[in-house]
Amino acid sequence: MNLKPIGEKIILKKIKPEEKTVGGIVLPQSAKEAPQYAQVVAIGPDVLANEDTKDQVSIGDKVVYAKYSGTDIKIDEEEYIITKLEDLLAVVEQA
Repeated sequence: MNLKPIGEKIILKKIKPEEKTVGGIVLPQSAKEAPQYAQVVAIGPDVLANEDTKDQVSIGDKVVYAKYSGTDIKIDEEEYIITKLEDLLAVVEQA
């Protein structure tokens, strides 16, 4: 199933938290904090059509999003968030 965002919406794929700490300790599900970063998988047409916003985020970017933003959905065992561009806080760039 493919998701196609409408208007100014962006679809993010949640990034799963690490199962182990750096020291090798396995974390139980209850001890894991849900990450607030995800990967952009689709961008709505209104974001791409706007000259001010079209270059702010691209498909494949890893982003940080606001904690209580968007709508969570699950499709084919993958977790996604449908949110607005304004709910994205930063693009994560690898150094």
